[in-house]
Amino acid sequence: MTDIKEILRLISLGIPQKKIAESCKCSRDTVMRINKKAKSLQITWPLDTTISDDVLISKFYPKSSVASEFKMPDVKYVHKELMKNGVTLKLLWNEYYEECHQNDEIPFMYTQFCVHYRKYAATKKATMHINRKPGEIIEVDWAGKTCNIVDNTTGELIPIYIFVGVLPYSGYTYVEGFIDMGLSSWITAHVNMYAYFGGVSKILTPDNLKTGITKADYYEPDINKTYREMSEHYQTAIIPTRVVKPKDKPSVESSVNNVTMRIIAALRNSVFFSVEEINKSIKEKLKELNNKPFQKREGNRYSIFMEEEKPMLFSLPEYAYELAHWKIATVQFNYHVSIEKQNYSVPHDYISERVDIRISKKIVEIFYKNNRIASHMRLTGRHNQYSTQTEHMPPNHQSFVQWDAKRFEKWADKIGANTHEVIQIILKNKRVEQQAFKSCMGILKLSERYSEKALELTCKKVLSYTSNPTYKSIKTLIESKRFEEDSEPVESSSNTYSYTRGADYYGGKR
Repeated sequence: MTDIKEILRLISLGIPQKKIAESCKCSRDTVMRINKKAKSLQITWPLDTTISDDVLISKFYPKSSVASEFKMPDVKYVHKELMKNGVTLKLLWNEYYEECHQNDEIPFMYTQFCVHYRKYAATKKATMHINRKPGEIIEVDWAGKTCNIVDNTTGELIPIYIFVGVLPYSGYTYVEGFIDMGLSSWITAHVNMYAYFGGVSKILTPDNLKTGITKADYYEPDINKTYREMSEHYQTAIIPTRVVKPKDKPSVESSVNNVTMRIIAALRNSVFFSVEEINKSIKEKLKELNNKPFQKREGNRYSIFMEEEKPMLFSLPEYAYELAHWKIATVQFNYHVSIEKQNYSVPHDYISERVDIRISKKIVEIFYKNNRIASHMRLTGRHNQYSTQTEHMPPNHQSFVQWDAKRFEKWADKIGANTHEVIQIILKNKRVEQQAFKSCMGILKLSERYSEKALELTCKKVLSYTSNPTYKSIKTLIESKRFEEDSEPVESSSNTYSYTRGADYYGGKR
């Protein structure tokens, strides 16, 4: 499904329609139609928080369209004609467009025409030089070679993976080492890179690595949710390269070679015992690399960057991106979701629904169909804690939460002194008094089923033989009605032996 919100966001950044189409996995015609429709509907970015994805779809696509049969372009002919001087894809598309109209055939629009041709050209290993604009793109990748640190205890060599980011126009490069190539390292590298550059480019071009791209496909890549969120925070568009196509990001590939020769190889004989040590040496070598004069042009990477490229970068946001990861969970029947052995409440209307959960260092946010429905401070410490918001509860549960110890004691005092004493004992026996609320409620509710007098007599009898009364013992006694024995007067007897049986017991009379 077309991500209308993402298209509107990228349009507001001034990203070219072609790049937006690649990033959002749609045609350029779709981008044009959405842009035109948004203007007619007077919808601008940022959107009102009340507008959901379903509302946008209903506005932009009130009726479903019917697919048509298109005339396939002759890509072999296109490839042959492009070798001639002055011939461009635009010219060949115009000729193809006119030919289709003359033959009453439906032509592809220019974007799809180019897509079909590039698929064919890729099989011929065709390449072309791409002119980069200052500050337009940052290319990122992991270097193939690694450095090593030494384990202080075992002496084992531990590989350190090298992240490389480069601005293609100036060649200005950023390098940092990490203990792994996981999502946390990948995001941290980007945050540090943006701080090093002092700005953000319009476009971010990574390789199709699993850390950032869930589904590696040039035309329909699925970008990791955390990675996309980071791009939204820095107001940049992620446009990955084609699968196994390093020539789509030649600048970073060239920088990786330079980093391998001038940094990794230069540090091969040095011994390091921590990532901090190795990054300190990398920083020194990186400064040398960026200040090394060009061979075929004036200046160096740093001077070109400062003079021509840095002024074209977008400003950094007020705060650096805070790493967060996403999970999917199902709302349980107690209207909580369980994440990392802790429990967080959501509105009870979402019971049994699957929700997306964003987990940062301090906050846990819960989303349903891209709409945030709950937010909690992240729980730490012992497992199986609960963070419950009263407004998330059903009405009958909310009324129960409003009870406290004093209210139970006041109710028990109205019934009688023995009942009051039982409730006090139960409340004191629990480490947290809220744990005793269910037992107290159960005991006091017995007065409604039987009578207040029956409950008071039962509590009196229970207290006569135990100092730790429980709901179960009181319930068992009141149901058996044995408390009634105490309410009957005791007849006096001349027999001094209370357990001596009379003649009637043995069936004889004397």
